[in-house]
Amino acid sequence: MPATVSGRRARLSGIRRRLLAADRRTLVRLGLVALATYLAWLAVGAFGRQYTFFDMKIYHGAMVWWANGNPLYDFVAPQTTLGFTYPPFAALLMLPMATLSMPVAALVNLLASLTALTAVMIALLHPIAARLGQPLWFVVALAVPLAVALEPVRETLGYGQVNLLLFALVLADLVALRWRSRRGLPARPDDGGLRRFFFSGAWAGIGIGLATSIKLTPALFILYLMLTRQWRAAWTAVGTALTVGCGVFAVMPAESTAYFGTVIWQTERVGAADMTPNQSLAGLLARLYDMIETPTLLWFVFAVLVLVLGLDRARAARADGDELTAFTLVGLTGNIISPISWTHHLVWVIPALIVLADTGVRRWDARGLPLRVPGSGVAALTGPRIGRWWPTMIGLRHLFCAGGLYLLFVISPIWPYEHQLPEVSHYQDGLFGAVLENSLVLTLIVLVTTLPWRPGAEPAFYGERSTAAALLARR
Repeated sequence: MPATVSGRRARLSGIRRRLLAADRRTLVRLGLVALATYLAWLAVGAFGRQYTFFDMKIYHGAMVWWANGNPLYDFVAPQTTLGFTYPPFAALLMLPMATLSMPVAALVNLLASLTALTAVMIALLHPIAARLGQPLWFVVALAVPLAVALEPVRETLGYGQVNLLLFALVLADLVALRWRSRRGLPARPDDGGLRRFFFSGAWAGIGIGLATSIKLTPALFILYLMLTRQWRAAWTAVGTALTVGCGVFAVMPAESTAYFGTVIWQTERVGAADMTPNQSLAGLLARLYDMIETPTLLWFVFAVLVLVLGLDRARAARADGDELTAFTLVGLTGNIISPISWTHHLVWVIPALIVLADTGVRRWDARGLPLRVPGSGVAALTGPRIGRWWPTMIGLRHLFCAGGLYLLFVISPIWPYEHQLPEVSHYQDGLFGAVLENSLVLTLIVLVTTLPWRPGAEPAFYGERSTAAALLARR
């Protein structure tokens, strides 16, 4: 009996020690989340600008104007030359805000955008957290405030923009493609009709179609789906966009005719190409040539080159089983070739950061494995020491690049050198100032050219190649 009691006490003591250790880990994680949130708050205060929901005021004013029976695209915000520039479907979705006060409408958009950002982080970080053995809540709670500190996110939230909502719609299709890659697997007993349809990913393409109906630039993802022969998702996206467009035209013929007939071609409604926050290829060329407008032929040639390069690298990334990097390359390419890409449009830097950091971690984890000659499948004759440290050095390189990219988009060095013609030349601060004024778009071009992908990390194939991996994932 004494031995039995002693054994029980020992077991209870072991359980108590494990619980205390788990509590300590939880407290450390909560402390890290609190620290990340505090640092993000400091970063927004130090490097952000004075945000007054400027764009939300335009949207809200346009909806009130339109709800009172006035032509939607005739609205001009007071003390500006700016009006409503989104397609009619976006106006239809925003119309309920006419019944709200501007501060309430801004708050609703802020909460919706933060919810969308959190959902995106859960989708992107779930596979990485599972592989690293970290709780998903901790990784996401750490990542969300760090993402808020980035220029595109804080600008989106501060201006009352919709970029994070569109971002979430497009990446919802990435999740659907993940699920669709598992088709042919045995159905779970609790998979009902609607549940089975949802988790089958058969709806892939709807998110991109809706995003294209709200803003035209996500249409580039439809071209990517066609290029990679993901025909079902591509035609679903096309069908969604056409259905929405025809439905909106039936309900709002005057607004649809005005938008697609005249408004879409009036680029001056958005702003001059040379404005510093326009971190696109068109803005870069306008500033380099110190012109208000972009040299059209030169922009077209370089835009085609970037488009071909971006889509080709996206196709290669998908062929190697990394759909997230493929989507990221398409999003970054769209940012570059669009005539206007304000800094709050550049949300695709978020998955680029995740890909770079995860590549670095994977390389780090590969230390100790023998190096192999590419294409031969045999170990290289480099000795165990080089075989152990070479992947580590490459991993450090990717982690260093991820850290540098993050700091660049937190600091956003374009604003101290903000100039606009004809008042001030873009070379007012010399060559150094001109480089910093264009630093974000130059970085995007480098990313499209060099962003690595992770073979087998995000497979989304519609065939038997991913069935075995998916079966293992469901165990």
